[in-house]
Amino acid sequence: MDGRERLIFSSSGYVLLAVSSVLAALMPLSEPHGGLPLTAALVLAAALWLLWTVPGKPSRPLLYYVVLVALIVALTWCNAWFALFGSVGFAHAFGLLSTRFVAVGVAVQAVLSAFVQHPDQGTAWLLIVNVGVPLLYAGLVVGHESEKHKRTNAELAAALAENSGLHAQLLAQAREAGVLDERQRMAQEIHDTLAQGLAGIVTQLQAEDQTGDRAHLATAARLARQSLTEARRSVRALRPEPLEGTRLPEAVGALAADWSRTEGVPAQLHTDGEPWPVPAEVEVALYRVAQEALTNIAKHARASRAGLTLSYLEDQVVLDVRDDGVGFSGQPHGDGFGLTVMRQRVDGVGGRLSVESEPGVGTAISASVPGGRGE
Repeated sequence: MDGRERLIFSSSGYVLLAVSSVLAALMPLSEPHGGLPLTAALVLAAALWLLWTVPGKPSRPLLYYVVLVALIVALTWCNAWFALFGSVGFAHAFGLLSTRFVAVGVAVQAVLSAFVQHPDQGTAWLLIVNVGVPLLYAGLVVGHESEKHKRTNAELAAALAENSGLHAQLLAQAREAGVLDERQRMAQEIHDTLAQGLAGIVTQLQAEDQTGDRAHLATAARLARQSLTEARRSVRALRPEPLEGTRLPEAVGALAADWSRTEGVPAQLHTDGEPWPVPAEVEVALYRVAQEALTNIAKHARASRAGLTLSYLEDQVVLDVRDDGVGFSGQPHGDGFGLTVMRQRVDGVGGRLSVESEPGVGTAISASVPGGRGE
């Protein structure tokens, strides 16, 4: 109870006690018992006993309630007007006793208060049968149902707490997954821009060192500028700059032509079917696969030519990149990070990447992604 409720709870007892005392003194309902001194002493005892509830709920509520009921019954025996004060006992039963025993306390007080006013044996049995037993039965039923509700509420609170914990755990996992995805994205972007550009620059510088042809320095400078531009763009967006404002076949064709000029290896793009717009993430994935495949050919294949085919089929778009280089058996050359990045990109758009290679025959990489016309 808050302060206002405690004030009402305690002051109501004193008000009813005072009203009962005044009425008992001025308008006795029946012949008083015990005399004025005993009644006054009981009134004083009741007033002092009510002080227990002023600070709040008594520390020993059952003892407090039993003594209060005894005082009420004794005052009612002295004068019937104190039955008004007895209303405090019913209120205290609800405030101090557990739900299972509220009706028990009410029944006991009601039966005893009525009995002291009509102490004949017949009246006592009537009170017990008509008041006490029904109240006791009702108390047991109500108490049982109340305990069930309390258990249900406790289980519900525990379930809500558990769900709250699971929700917090899921949020933490989602944040962690988001961080991991962002790290993976940045790793792919660095690999697709800076790493590939630097690899091309190193190749050109090595060629200049071996041949003395300063044209390789110009190519290396151009690659450095392109890599810087691409790195800046990657910070702003995921979409490669060649795909800005152009379609995928033109972007891949320009990539192949630029790679061919840089590496001195013929590379051509052939398009099968009528190109149609596909989602931006699909275009990015296929463009990056073409970019990475050409980089791997320049680094490892020692090929004399390369070919790219972009096929627009009924329900998918397929990119094939082939070369006539040295090929490989088992694991690819190097650490294989390029193939891992390609596979992750294609998997990310619901596609599939396959790699076929034989020593002395060359390598073929195929990336197929779903993307039917109009999707």
